[in-house]
Order: sequence, then structure tokens, then C-alpha cells
Amino acid sequence: MALKDDLQWRYATKKMNGQTVPKEKLESILEAARFAPSSSGLQPYRIFVISDRELLEKIRTFSYDQSQITDCSHLLVWAAWDGYSEKRIADEMLRTSRERGLPDETTDDYRKMLWGLYAPLGQSWHQVHSAKQAYISFALAIAAAAEQKVDATPMEGFDPVKMDELLGLKELGLKSVVILPIGYRAEQEDWLVNLKKVRVPREEFVIEIA
Repeated sequence: MALKDDLQWRYATKKMNGQTVPKEKLESILEAARFAPSSSGLQPYRIFVISDRELLEKIRTFSYDQSQITDCSHLLVWAAWDGYSEKRIADEMLRTSRERGLPDETTDDYRKMLWGLYAPLGQSWHQVHSAKQAYISFALAIAAAAEQKVDATPMEGFDPVKMDELLGLKELGLKSVVILPIGYRAEQEDWLVNLKKVRVPREEFVIEIA
């Protein structure tokens, strides 16, 4: 089946049935997210995978009581860096050089140039930029879930301050950005399941400049 067909199949599931997603399917989704592109290859975010029911109950209380939080198999939480720093950039670039068998100083010039660009922009810009990178990974996870025939519900409807506190993200230099419950649709209880998927027509959505 083509990716287009998988994306046509998926929808923002409104009611899940509590069934567990097999480990191999979960890993496929997480690996798609891990292999997502990011600016300068820094991957300035991490993914928390939560299946503890007590913790999910707590998260639901500050997520507008959305039932998918507690009825899902796993809740994926993308948390982005709370800011760039010369050390963070250097550490990730050093990881890349060593994985590729290159001298440690290979990326020194690029690192200095990049930090020279980022440093004056301030932490607010840093947080927005790292969150944008997290969303690229988030999108690929959604596509991978569809390919695995696993339902997923993209959510921004939660209190990030409370999420950060619950997961201890401040101590890790992270801020929660977006969440994704994954699982399986409860077809008899989900009002959206049989409704037509509607998108802007291609001729209106795609603007070609030849």
C-alpha cells in the first residue's frame, strides 16, 4: 500500500479501545521519528514513551480530559531543548564525527559559525526553533503509525507547564511541545471514524510556479 493510502486511512482518532500496540510496531514508529531530518542534524528534542496507567491518569487531568490519553496503548511526548548552547551543539557534532570515524575537530568551523548565528537570537527564538524540529519528527511518527495501521491522535491540548513538572523536564533542559497517543480505534464509540476525510483540493492547495 502506498503512503498516500496509509494517510487516507488515518484520522485523528477520538476514542481508543485500550488494546496494546505490539512492540515491533511501536519500535517502527519510534525509529521513523528518530531518523527524521533536523536542522544541522542536532535533533534538539527527545521523545518520552509513557505506558504507566497512573501517570497517564495524571496527564489526562491537565489535557482537557481527553479519553485517548488513558485509553491509548502508549503516549509519546516530544520535548524540545529549552535553548541552544555552544556545548549542546558541540556535543552533538562530536557524536556525529566520532560515529563517522572522523577527527573530533572536523566540525569546529561549522560549529563556531552556527553558534555565532544562534547566540544573538535569544532563548525565545531557540525554543521556537527546536520545537519546529520536534514537529518534523512528530509528523514522521504519525506517517509511520499509519503505515503500521496504528491509530494516533496529534494533540497540543495539554498544559505544558504541568507536563514539564510531572516529567521533570526542566532538570533535563527540555520543554514539552506536542503529544501523540497511539493505539487502536474503538469503532463503535468514535463519532469521527466513518466520516469522509476532507482536505483542501489539490488545485487550490498546490501552487505551481513554472
